[in-house]
Amino acid sequence: MTDLARHPQLSVVIPVYQARDCLVELHRRLVQSLEPITPGFEIVMVEDGGGDGSWEGIAALAGRDLRVKGVKLSRNFGQHYAITAGLDQAAGDWIVVMDCDLQDRPEEIGKLYCKAQEGFDVVLARRHERNDSLYRKLSSRLFSLLYNYLGDIKADNSVANFSISSRRVIECVRRFRERNRSFPIFLNSVGFRRAYVDVAHAERYAGPSSYTFGKLLDLAIQCIVSQSNKPLRLSIRFGFGLACLAVCYGIIIVIQYLRSGISVPGWTTLAVLICFLGGLGFANLGILGLYLGKVFDEVKGRPLYGVEQTLNIEPQDYHRPLN
Repeated sequence: MTDLARHPQLSVVIPVYQARDCLVELHRRLVQSLEPITPGFEIVMVEDGGGDGSWEGIAALAGRDLRVKGVKLSRNFGQHYAITAGLDQAAGDWIVVMDCDLQDRPEEIGKLYCKAQEGFDVVLARRHERNDSLYRKLSSRLFSLLYNYLGDIKADNSVANFSISSRRVIECVRRFRERNRSFPIFLNSVGFRRAYVDVAHAERYAGPSSYTFGKLLDLAIQCIVSQSNKPLRLSIRFGFGLACLAVCYGIIIVIQYLRSGISVPGWTTLAVLICFLGGLGFANLGILGLYLGKVFDEVKGRPLYGVEQTLNIEPQDYHRPLN
């Protein structure tokens, strides 16, 4: 392996999930876009257990082009775990992270790279107009509203994974080994000088999106629990609010009793209150249990992902996860 291949100027990390029909066109456009920037680049494709033949497609590309490195995960771990596996392998001085469906246009990488050369460590692609269905736009918007409110973080709905980062930024990001993973959140957490570049957002090249509303909601809950304790604070405030209302209501009943007496109103109000307070108690226990469950997952110390097979990767070149 040549020194240029061992220490490339630019690495492109791409999580691949059920994208067999996109790979050939993705590779063609990547090579066409990267060669004018630098001859020293690599394309790291991480197959996330999609089971649709994507790995065979990556293997065919890697057989024709040694700059394509393949990592096959042992099962489906999730997009952000696949990104982590790619970052652990990427050897470039600059690392691009993008999706595999060609909605992130390879032709925009040049813009990101040029902006980074102005002295920025992180350059994020900002989609000025999203080419998604109305349902996807609304669900993504709802995700952002829920996340911004409960997570105490102002996430930009127009910014996703598509970005370029310097090696020192990625080395910091690689030290984040918690199980609740979100690459954009990690980039935001490490700091460094950052900039934004407006890019075009293309239509999906082939196949439907794998992100359903349920998956987006689950991702939002995981990110909120891992980044903020605001749900616990809201639960405490709501509990104190109910306690104050109960005290006020008790005072009103005492005053009515002292003035004119009061009859027993019946079981309806009592039953409603019991159901309401019981449901609230179970909800609070569920929130607390969710946090405890996340702590339990972290203290196990299990690996974030498993690698079944690699292509065009020499054992001595593999960047093992940081402890």
